[in-house]
Parts: sequence; structure tokens; C-alpha cells
Amino acid sequence: MGALSHLRVLDLSRVLAGPWSGQILADLGADVIKVERPGSGDDTRSWGPPFLKDTQGENTGEAAYYLSANRNKRSVTIDFTQSEGQRLVHELAAKSDIVIENFKVGGLAAYGLDYQSLKAVNPRLIYCSITGFGQTGPYAKRAGYDFMIQGLGGLMSLTGRPEGEEGAGPVKVGVALTDILTGLYSTVAILAALAHRDQTGVGQHVDMALLDVQVACLANQAMNYLTTGNPPRRLGNAHPNIVPYQDFPTADGDFILTVGNDSQFRRFAEVAGQPQWADDPRFVTNKLRVANRAELIPLIRQATVFKTTAEWVSQLEAAGVPCGPINDLAQMFQDPQVLARGLAVNIPHPLAGSVPQVASPIRLSETPVEYRRAPPLLGEHTEMVLGEVLGLDTAEVQRLRGAGVL
Repeated sequence: MGALSHLRVLDLSRVLAGPWSGQILADLGADVIKVERPGSGDDTRSWGPPFLKDTQGENTGEAAYYLSANRNKRSVTIDFTQSEGQRLVHELAAKSDIVIENFKVGGLAAYGLDYQSLKAVNPRLIYCSITGFGQTGPYAKRAGYDFMIQGLGGLMSLTGRPEGEEGAGPVKVGVALTDILTGLYSTVAILAALAHRDQTGVGQHVDMALLDVQVACLANQAMNYLTTGNPPRRLGNAHPNIVPYQDFPTADGDFILTVGNDSQFRRFAEVAGQPQWADDPRFVTNKLRVANRAELIPLIRQATVFKTTAEWVSQLEAAGVPCGPINDLAQMFQDPQVLARGLAVNIPHPLAGSVPQVASPIRLSETPVEYRRAPPLLGEHTEMVLGEVLGLDTAEVQRLRGAGVL
């Protein structure tokens, strides 16, 4: 049994941030019921190519994007723009512990599915709203997407080649990281609200915003600005507070060197055949290396091109200096450590035979993550869930289908 197997989650969200949170809860054992629009479902089902192929090599219509955030859930199709659909969602919410939604601020009130309406039928409900900008403030009613938030929220000002270099300019992160982080923070907030409910019996509304999360996750870079008043500038792959901590060229490519302290720098200098660097008054401490970055980095670049990436990694690892290659995803999934940790898994799938998944990084000794279900087909569990949770018989389900509610 999973750690959260006693909980039921009503997942009204779509795209990434909300579904990501729902998937984490599902991985931990919760019964996550994904409510989708009849006919089309979650937007990301069609966000391809690529699409999953069936056992005959034909397109299943299930986009890889959708498959990344929806395993271990059950899919139910309900049109809650209709009164009978609203009634069904109300009844499901009354029997659930958690609701996750990411509609525009006030968007669900017209259907009686906002927090206040559902709180009236279930005071113990944890209701998590995920929006671009939160429930308050001048931007509250705006739609918010990850790429836009990466720009507005400051992340892109820190990401990309510095001014004066070829290709200089702001660059977004290669995955929708703000959505992912918002899903993670939402899960933490939901679990905190559940802990409070365990003590008091009272549920609550969780207000999560992509912008809030983006700003919070600027971490040391935000503090660099707040303590100095100077906005950090783009450094490409370099670090604003540690030197050397970036990529360097090798005889056959590039590698990453992450020197975290002065003793590591001394050992690196010895492996590089330049032991004098560690005693150079410009480079003897990290503070000095940061101040004299422009002098040190070219010296290192001149040295690293004489060995291959594999040679650098082998020799520096032996010396206790953190470093590594720059892998593409094919190389990453063949890395011995990735293989040893089982970070790629396969789950049986009704159309494809099996579907590949990236494993959960959560490792619990007593209640490990279980891969119970592939990301569901649209409406795959409608009859099962409505029968099991609400007691509807087959005839009633068929009537609702005929009325276009399901």
C-alpha cells in the first residue's frame, strides 16, 4: 500500500503544473481521478508529435507530453458545463480529500465548483488552485504559461550567453521548469494542509501561482540582487558565486567542472599540470577566483583542450574533484548510474503493450512508489469510478452518456 493510499484526489487540472502534482500524489498511492472534457480531454493529449505507437506501429493519439504527467490516475469524462455534470463533480468532491484545479481565477464559480461551493459540501476538502499569477493582484485574471513566466519572473535574464559572446541573449530553460516546480510546491502545500487537517479536521484553500514559484526559486540569484541592488547578469554556464564552476572544452568535446572549495581547486590544478595556480595570489581562495574570473578561466580553457572528456572525468574523479560529461538524453539513459537507479521504467498499456516512463525520484523504504497504471486513455475509467465511488449502475451511466454528460 502506498503512503497516501487512504486519500482520494479529484484532479480537474490539465497541461503540466496541476497534473504533475496529481501524478506525485498518485505515485505515492493516492486514488487520483482525472476529470476531463468528453471528446478532447487534457490539452496535452494532442500536443505532438511524438505520439505513442500501438502494437501495430500505428499512432495511438496519446502524445508523449501527456504521458509524462498522468500515470497512476483514473480518467473520467464529465461535461461540467451541464447541470448533471456539475452534480457528478459535486458528489465526487464530497467523497474526496483533495481537489486540484488550474482554471482562470473565478472560472469555476459559474459551475459551482469553486472552493467556497465545494467547501459547503465537504468542509474537510483541501482545494488547490494553480494559476499563473495567483488569486490576488493586478495580474490575477491573466492567463499564465511557463515560457511567459520564465521571462516575466526573471529566470531568462539569468539564462543564456553573456553579452559580447556569440549567441548572446536570454534563453528559456529547455523544459517547462516553472510548471514542474509549481507542481512540486503544490504537492508540498497539499501535504501541509493535510497535516493541518489531521490535527483540526478542517480543510483549506491552497493558492499557488507560477510567478510566485518562479521568483521563489531564483534562490541565491534573488539574494544576490536583494543584498546588493545589482541585477545579476547572464554568465552562460558559469556560476555567479563560485569559480571555476562551468563548462570547459576538451580534446573531443566539453565537460563540466564544479570546484566547490579551495582544496578541490588545488587538486584540480595538480591534475591539470598547473599546481602553481593554487598558490597564485589571484586564485588562492574562491573569493579571489571570482574577482579574477577573467584571468583564470582562459588559463583553464588552454589546459583542458589537451585531454579528452573521458580522461578529465576519470582523472578528476580519482582526485576527488567533482566533474562530469554533458550528455544528451540517449547518453544519459545509458549512463551506468541512471541504469543502476532504474530511472526508466515500463508500464503495461492497453494499446501499446507497454509505455515507457521516467521513474519517480522518491525512494521510501516502507511505502515505495508503485507503477500501478499507465497514463489512462480518455475516459477509460468513467464507468468504473462512477460505479465504485458514486454507486451509479450501468444503465445510469449509459443514460448520462446519451445525454452528452459523459
